[in-house]
Amino acid sequence: MPTVPTDLVGDAYTSTHSWDLLCDLVDIDNRMAGQRGEAEGAELVRDAFESHGLREAEITEFDIPGWWRGECSLTAEPDRTHTFDERYQLVELPGTPSGEIEAEIVDVGHGLPADFAEADLEGKIAMASSLTPDDHDRWIHRAEKYYAAAEAGAAGFLFRNHIEGCLPPTGSIGEDDGPGPIPAVGVSKEVGDRLVRYCEDGPIEASLSVECRNEPAQSRNVEAVIGPDTDEEVLFTAHVDAHDVGEGANDNGVGTVLVSEVGRLLSRIEDDLETKVRLLVFGAEEVGLFGAYHWVETHDADRVKCIVNVDGAGYSRNLAVYTHGFDPIGEAFREVSDELAVPIEVHDDIRPHSDHWPFVQEGIAGSQARSTSEGSGRGWGHTHGDTLDKLDLRDLRDLAVGLAGGVCKLAEADREVDHKPVSEIREATIEQGYEEGMRNTGDWPFDDAK
Repeated sequence: MPTVPTDLVGDAYTSTHSWDLLCDLVDIDNRMAGQRGEAEGAELVRDAFESHGLREAEITEFDIPGWWRGECSLTAEPDRTHTFDERYQLVELPGTPSGEIEAEIVDVGHGLPADFAEADLEGKIAMASSLTPDDHDRWIHRAEKYYAAAEAGAAGFLFRNHIEGCLPPTGSIGEDDGPGPIPAVGVSKEVGDRLVRYCEDGPIEASLSVECRNEPAQSRNVEAVIGPDTDEEVLFTAHVDAHDVGEGANDNGVGTVLVSEVGRLLSRIEDDLETKVRLLVFGAEEVGLFGAYHWVETHDADRVKCIVNVDGAGYSRNLAVYTHGFDPIGEAFREVSDELAVPIEVHDDIRPHSDHWPFVQEGIAGSQARSTSEGSGRGWGHTHGDTLDKLDLRDLRDLAVGLAGGVCKLAEADREVDHKPVSEIREATIEQGYEEGMRNTGDWPFDDAK
């Protein structure tokens, strides 16, 4: 039969549910992991699941290392005193400790391993760009640059945006049980370029001040099921938490509302589903994938047929799916593309930085769904500019139809999606160049891979 019935496609293209729920989510203002707004977001999602008639809608809490933002400032003195203390100039990176530092700023360029090897950072403030050059053999994550700075003896870390007009970037650098080792802030491209210019003229002294609060907190997952009560289940997931500097409209409000909208659409064809589908929205993704790891640790992985995780899907209406080498997932979405006559890109790349990863690293068949975008970097994501006005309801409708079709295909009883030995995932992760960076940040999970 077709991926989704014609009348269901028509429903999707006239529905405003995803947009209405997205407006409610962004109006919470702050969905930072472990804080009240994240809990309110989870409650909104659970209520939406219940309104769609999904079964077993529930919220599950778990412990995380909480973090609350305070004030921060940077004063540089190349010739006269320059003070940067506005939120459009710099913001703390979640998981940073508090601290007062007076030291020289050292520009380490792109923050590649070779850049750190050549720099004298002992007791100094390291500054690295958010960009990884296209000609480098692998992408360097923010956390790897941060921990390389700390390992080299730096007393502080500046993470400068490489995209003009997109404000200072945020992003977690904390550890599993608390804050990272040195104070860290993100600075805008405009402030970063000025600091680079100062550094080119010779050593500059600076004062970095960071105030924040680190203490235990609770996050939560919200989930519901639809379809027959089979032993296997297809997971369709996203994360509800967002960085507190913006509205979290794109990252990951879009993913959250797409999970809810696909659940609503599937409720209309529930009798046609051949495998149980679990709609699952995680908490605390932005600070360490805590919600996804908690779910994997507390559930039977053998019951998961596969997972499709939506993160980074607000950039356009063109769907892209990264399969981590699980070919049947790609085949399902290619069929959807053919049947709907719409482009869906399928890649077999490893992407170890969102909520599918705790599943994939265990050999569970998993994928990340996002939308394609032009340019380098996440754009407005992880900044104050991640707001509703950047998004378009028409994009959400297109994405919802493609994703609903893919989930339906994967829920077919005769469509086999085999898991892989962990050793095979390990080898693919090494081949694609992630081992060095993951070891540098303490995230390498495969030393005992079988």
